[in-house]
Amino acid sequence: MVIQKVINNNVISAYDENQQEVVIMGKGIGFKAHTGDAIDESRIEKVFRIENEKLSRQFQEILENIPLEHMQLTSDIITYAKKNLNVQLNQSIYITLTDHINFAIQRQAQGIQLKNALLWEIKKFYHQEYLMGKYAIDLLNEKLGTKFSEDEAGFIALHFVNAEYDTTINDTFAMTNMIQGILELVKQEMGIEFDEESLHYERFVTHLKFLAQRLYRHELLKDEEIEFAKLMENKYPREYECSKHIAEYIEKEYGGQISGEEIMFLAIHIKRVCMTD
Repeated sequence: MVIQKVINNNVISAYDENQQEVVIMGKGIGFKAHTGDAIDESRIEKVFRIENEKLSRQFQEILENIPLEHMQLTSDIITYAKKNLNVQLNQSIYITLTDHINFAIQRQAQGIQLKNALLWEIKKFYHQEYLMGKYAIDLLNEKLGTKFSEDEAGFIALHFVNAEYDTTINDTFAMTNMIQGILELVKQEMGIEFDEESLHYERFVTHLKFLAQRLYRHELLKDEEIEFAKLMENKYPREYECSKHIAEYIEKEYGGQISGEEIMFLAIHIKRVCMTD
């Protein structure tokens, strides 16, 4: 491979054997190098293949002014998350998380600590992603001597949620608030306290996460089970009424309308989560 562009002393871009552009990271790999030079393969530490051309350009722009160690640690965190989350992550994670971690390190150096108002919800609703955030801050604290708290673990977790659901950080904040609002509404209307260790509760929260995702992607279920929905309304009138109030809440607070089929599935989950073993 030959150098296509020198981004900085530690980062270059090139074309691989398939003529796909790759971003290559390595200590000193770009030092005194020029376009067209052969790449010193002994210096290669990481190779990033970002298929989307726009994302690749954004990634290169981000890397221009970021210390090599910050880039390496972020890459290690993403690699660890890919292995342990067992989900497909949008390649935008390389841009958003690299930028976030670099800025977070700068903030801490200035003595600025941010409180995460949604930390409790993140830990409850996105527990696996929170564990990835916890791994990230433990690694950063160990390698850089930073003192990040679990508030920062929560912020990092949201970037993994974004990469899973292909949403923006603002959407993810709104989705998390929506889930919490729905759970509070169900607790009040049904007069219950959730058993957060139960399988029914876990399934309900999972359903709400995917409902929020469908809402923000405009991919809501269509009304294809009208007769079954009527049957559920007659069989579980309290739960169905609660579901309709959830629909009203979503429309009022988030401007989204959900179908009768979505309401029906909410009623089924509410019935299950209210059951006592």
